[in-house]
Amino acid sequence: MNDISSTDQSIKYKVNESITATQFIELLSKTTLGARRPLDQLDTVEAMLTNANLLITAWQGANLVGVARSVTDFAFCCYLSDLAVDESLQSSGIGKTLVRMTKEALPDNCSLILLSAPQAVEYYPKIGFTKHNSAWILTNIEELK
Repeated sequence: MNDISSTDQSIKYKVNESITATQFIELLSKTTLGARRPLDQLDTVEAMLTNANLLITAWQGANLVGVARSVTDFAFCCYLSDLAVDESLQSSGIGKTLVRMTKEALPDNCSLILLSAPQAVEYYPKIGFTKHNSAWILTNIEELK
């Protein structure tokens, strides 16, 4: 577990500490990411957590204040599916620490990949990510040609 100070209380970080779907939903609802996640579908949120295989969390006391949820093969690539920090604590270094701890849990040559939320497009280059222009998304099988 790593500790850093943030404002007036210590932030504690945990690796692969289980969280409940309710905790995750409560955190996401305090971020802009919540609007793009199925917060009203408890089964889906539970599956998102169950099937993630790398979870870094940030805690202020008993409160979940940040999460980096990833799916990875621990060899070639890691998809950072959710990076969320309570808006009241953003710009305090929590997000960057969550990214650092995610990368540190991977081998050096394993790429960390993400799709940015529109509000975070400017954030990722500031912390060292390189823009990649060939990401593609298929969400509806009907669109497959």
